Amino acid sequence: MGPNGSGKSTLLQVISGAVGLSEGGVVSQESGVGSREAGAENVYQYISIAAPYLEVIEEMTVVEFLEFHQNFKPLLPDTSIKEIISVVGLESAAQKQIRYYSSGMKQRVKLAQAIFSDVPVILLDEPCTNLDLTGIALYQQLIETYCKDRLVVVSSNDEAEYGFCKERINMMEYKG
Repeated sequence: MGPNGSGKSTLLQVISGAVGLSEGGVVSQESGVGSREAGAENVYQYISIAAPYLEVIEEMTVVEFLEFHQNFKPLLPDTSIKEIISVVGLESAAQKQIRYYSSGMKQRVKLAQAIFSDVPVILLDEPCTNLDLTGIALYQQLIETYCKDRLVVVSSNDEAEYGFCKERINMMEYKG
C-alpha cells in the first residue's frame, strides 16, 4: 500500500516478470516437497494478474476470451466458463463483444481471468477500479471463496481492496 507514485504497480510488474530490475532481484520458488527456484522465464506459469493497464481482447465475447485464456493457463478444477460468467454476473452480456461492456464489466472480466486461473499466486493492482458497490462486494466474495489457499498480492491505497490481507507493506517505509 502507499500513495500514488510510490511504486506499488511497478513492484507488481517486477514480481510478474513484466518489468526488469536495474538492481536487486526477485526469487520465485515452487512450493512443495523438494521445492526449487522457478526460473524467471517460467514465472508466468505460477501467477495471474489483473490490473487497470492490462487490456482484454475487445473483439471477443467473454466466453471467447476465457476459452482463449484457458489455452495458456488452466482454469480452477471443476469450474466451467459458464459458471465463471455466472459468478461474476455477466450472463446477460456473455455473447456481446467486450468492446460494448462498461468499464466495470471489463474489470469483472479481468478479475475472472485472474482469480479463476489455476495458479498459486494472484497479483491484483487496484482490483476495484471502475467497480460499483455491488462489484466491490463481488470482488471481496471472489477473494473469500476462491483464494483461500493461494498467495494474493494486492497493490492499492484503498482498504476495501486490501482489507482482508494479513500482512501489509507500506511502500513509503522503503523509499530513500
